[in-house]
Order: sequence, then structure tokens, then C-alpha cells
Amino acid sequence: MNRIVVTGAAGQIGTEMVAALRARYGPEAVLATDIRIPEGSTDGPFALADVTIGDSLDAAVARHRADTIFHLAAILSAVGEQRPQKTYEVNIGGLFNVLEVARARDCAVFTPSSIAAFGPGTPTDPAPQDTIQRPNTMYGVSKVAGELLCDYYHHRFGVDTRGVRYPGLVSWRTHPGGGTTDYAVEIYLEAVRTGHYDCFLSADTQLDMMYMPDAIRAAIELMEADPGCLRHRNAFNVTAMQVTPASLAESIREHLPAFEIAYAVDPVRQAIADSWPRRIDDSAARQEWGWAPAFDVASMTADMLANLQTG
Repeated sequence: MNRIVVTGAAGQIGTEMVAALRARYGPEAVLATDIRIPEGSTDGPFALADVTIGDSLDAAVARHRADTIFHLAAILSAVGEQRPQKTYEVNIGGLFNVLEVARARDCAVFTPSSIAAFGPGTPTDPAPQDTIQRPNTMYGVSKVAGELLCDYYHHRFGVDTRGVRYPGLVSWRTHPGGGTTDYAVEIYLEAVRTGHYDCFLSADTQLDMMYMPDAIRAAIELMEADPGCLRHRNAFNVTAMQVTPASLAESIREHLPAFEIAYAVDPVRQAIADSWPRRIDDSAARQEWGWAPAFDVASMTADMLANLQTG
């Protein structure tokens, strides 16, 4: 990777991905793009680009002379159920446009998938790397389609496509963006702000999570990996920890003993969470490109609270 374009650069992952890539490759090497201008200084080149408009993206990639695209623009799970048609347009149509641009411009592509790509028929503990995928949400359907599109463009056109299946992601830098696992960010925000959190998932809902620094590192390490080592290439399971709302609350009480949690379950998001695995098997990523998380629940909680309390 020498010159990189990031789509969805103003989003939860994009904000931190752009910063990490610029720190590694230089500010001018990374062009951030989105449909809106991010708040504050961009600290490097920025262009307005809409992934649903192929010419818009192609122009940005051509001007930047990019060799790699980190495609992060997407509509997330909870919002996706409210706006399924728009989710299809952005998540599937947008990826198709990215892959077409990559094919024409000879770019490598990183595209994140998600644990939402599984479904009620997937083994839940753990979900294997290769398994049945029959999701029942538009977000999940779009992620399965995206995995297959990336495989197709690699095998049919030789596009260097790579990706991971992210679990829930936790970050103190950016606010949640409409995902089912957003509680794992909101719980920390409210612990610091008010000392109380009303959780929209039940206390014992177990899901895989990852702290954002690990998520960013996983993407970069995969894109830098020797392609000869990648048997799966797209949609590697990656994870760091299994948590529930109750266990995160206990972790927070180690630092804020007065913190209280209550439960006001949202049936829509609970149903989505219940359709996902309780744990995923990331042994393929560990074996093929050396994936290993740096943060567990305790170290993530300590870092989250320290940054939120001083931010």
C-alpha cells in the first residue's frame, strides 16, 4: 500500500482508520472520503464522494492515484431494519461500485463484514470460519452478499480483495452509528456522564466484542499480509472477547463502584442480537496471518474510562 482512499471516513471505524493509516503511511498518502465533511480538522486530503455514485468514487480514486481502497461506507444493523431499501443501495450497490473502480484502476480493496453475516442456523458457540450463513436482517444479507462479491471479483478479475468479519466494536473517540452492539459504547459514555445506563439488550445477551485499536490493527495487518498465506482472503472471523451487558457493568464497577444499570429491552435489537452467535472461532485469522488481540475486557474498560474521563 502506497496511496490509499478510505470511504466512509467520517464514520465510527473510518475516523480512526484514517488516523492510523496516516500515522503509518503519511498524511498525504491517505485520501479520506465521505458524503459529509467530518467535524474538525481533517489533517490530510479529503474529498466528498458517494459510493452509490460510481463516477464520484472513480474520480476520487483517479485523482489520488490510489492503489488501495479501504471501503468502510455502510448502513449498520439497527438502522438497516428501519431503511432496508437504502441499506441495499448503500451496502451492496456501493460495494459493487467500489469493486468496479478497483478492477478498472488496479486497486486492492479492504471490506469489513460482520458477525451479522451469520444467522439463526449458524452454530452459536463457536461460529466456525466456514459455516452456514442465512441471516434474517438486511444488514446481514448485505454482508453475505458483500463477502461473495469480493470473492467473485478476486477469482474472476484478480482484484486483491481482503476482509474481516468484525464483532461488536467499542471506541471512545466516535459515537455509535446505529448498530445492535452500540450498547457496549453507550454503557461507558453513560457511566461517566450520569453513573446510570438503561440497556436495550437483556443482561445475559452474550456477543463477541473488540476494542477499536485492535479492529484497526487487524485491518491493516491483513492488508499488509503476504497474499500467499491467505487461504480464505475475505471475511476472516476476528474477535477479542465475549461479553454481556452484565459483565461490562461489573467491569465498569471495578473503577466506578456506584455505577448502576437497568434494562429496557428493545425487541428489534434484541431479536437481531439473538440471531447472532455467542462466540466466533477466529483460528483461521490467527493461523493464516498471525492475528492476535491486544485488549481484553479489563484493559479495554480501563482505557475507555481513562479517555472518557479526561476527554
